[in-house]
Amino acid sequence: MAPSGLAILIGAGPTTGAGIARILSSPSHGNLAIALLARNPTNLTSLATSLRSTNPSAIIETFPTDTDPSNLSAAFSSIRAHPSFANLKLKIGIFNIKHSSKKPFLEETHTEFTKSLNDYVGGAFAFSQECLKLLFEHHGSTSLADGGAKKATLIFTGTLGALRTNAQFAAYGAGRSSVRMLAQSLAKEFSEKGVHVVHAIANGGIGDEEGEQQKKGARMSAEAVGRTYLWLSGQGVELWTHELDLRPALEKF
Repeated sequence: MAPSGLAILIGAGPTTGAGIARILSSPSHGNLAIALLARNPTNLTSLATSLRSTNPSAIIETFPTDTDPSNLSAAFSSIRAHPSFANLKLKIGIFNIKHSSKKPFLEETHTEFTKSLNDYVGGAFAFSQECLKLLFEHHGSTSLADGGAKKATLIFTGTLGALRTNAQFAAYGAGRSSVRMLAQSLAKEFSEKGVHVVHAIANGGIGDEEGEQQKKGARMSAEAVGRTYLWLSGQGVELWTHELDLRPALEKF
C-alpha cells in the first residue's frame, strides 16, 4: 500500500519517538512515510532498523541533525530531494525534542541559560519555519475562507513545565513555556490557512512497551502517544484540538 503522506519527526529517540514513528508508519494506522531527525547518527540508524524489523514495508529514512537553523535547513533540503518521499505531501510535523535543565539559580551562568533557550526554543522556531515552508510548497497557500482544505498538523510535545515550574528549573521552565507560547502564536496565525497547530502536555512517564506499568495506568505507552497524535492529525476543520493534557490514569494532578 502506497503511503498516504509524509511525517517529519525531530527528537526521534528510542522511547517516545520510537512509539510515535511505529504508529505513524504502520499500514494499519497512519500509513505514512517517516523522516526521522535526531542528533546521533548511530542511534538514529538503530532506531530505523528496529522500526523496519516490525514493519518491513514502512518507508523510514533518517536525517542526522541538531536544532541549529542551518543544519535543519540542510536536513529539510535532503528530505525534499529524497526519492522515497517523491510526490508525498507533508501531513504531520512533530517537535519532540527533550529539554531538561536543573541548577541552583545563582550557579547558572548567562551563557548556559541562553544556550538552553537557543537550543530548545530556537530549535522549535527553526523546525516550525521549515515545516511551514514545506507544507505550503506541497499544499499551496489557499486559505480556508477561500475554499482551501486542511493542509497538515504541527505538534509540539511539551511537559507540565510549560504551565508551572519549580525551584532550580529556571531555564527549563523558561524554555518549555516559550515553546507553548510559540505554538499559540502559530495557531492564531496559520489556522485560517489550514494548518492545525497542537501543544501536547505529556505529564507522566512514557515507556515504549505495553507492560505492567501501562496496564495498571502508572505509565504511558509511547504507541498510545502515537495513536493520539494520529487522531489529532485526522481532525477536520470543524473541530481542532489546540492543547491537551496527556497522562496515565494514576498520575497525580
